[in-house]
Amino acid sequence: MKLSFSTKVFAMVLSAGLVAGCSSTGENMEDEVYGSDVQAVGGDDGSTVYGGDDGDGVSSGVLSDEERQAAREQAEQQALRDITTFYFDFDTSEIKQEARDVLVAHARYLADNPRQQVRLEGHADDRGTKEYNLALGERRANAIQRFLIVNGASRGQMETVSYGEEKPAVRGTSDSARAQNRRVELIFQ
Repeated sequence: MKLSFSTKVFAMVLSAGLVAGCSSTGENMEDEVYGSDVQAVGGDDGSTVYGGDDGDGVSSGVLSDEERQAAREQAEQQALRDITTFYFDFDTSEIKQEARDVLVAHARYLADNPRQQVRLEGHADDRGTKEYNLALGERRANAIQRFLIVNGASRGQMETVSYGEEKPAVRGTSDSARAQNRRVELIFQ
């Protein structure tokens, strides 16, 4: 079952909202030990749990608007990065407009994680000669690579390969099957 991009983004934003909306019950707990080395200390904006003598703890205080916004943006970026297959129109290597935001999210991720490697696998449908389809798959992979580089990724993080028509996603000669075979897949390693 494939989910649409907007469904994934909505689910991620909803999840972030639920996590951000959680807060304490407002009860203040007395300072006492509960039969272990964990001590709970109450406060007006949530409680903090301490697990040792070093004073470090985890607070369940209410998130600020900036933190909530950052969590939403992070969830949206993750939802975008879940999309790793990019489709092309017949006989072209031009990146579709709807793929650009997703590719920008991938480029930012690669820029923020310089050790991350990705293989860009270019594919074509079964129309045309094998040689032509290999070249078309390569042009498509190279187009995605250039886009990622322009948006912050490093050329050294990427490898491009073309399979032409040799690895179809869907078997068949219908327009729908062929459309699903004209693609570039990002394979993170």
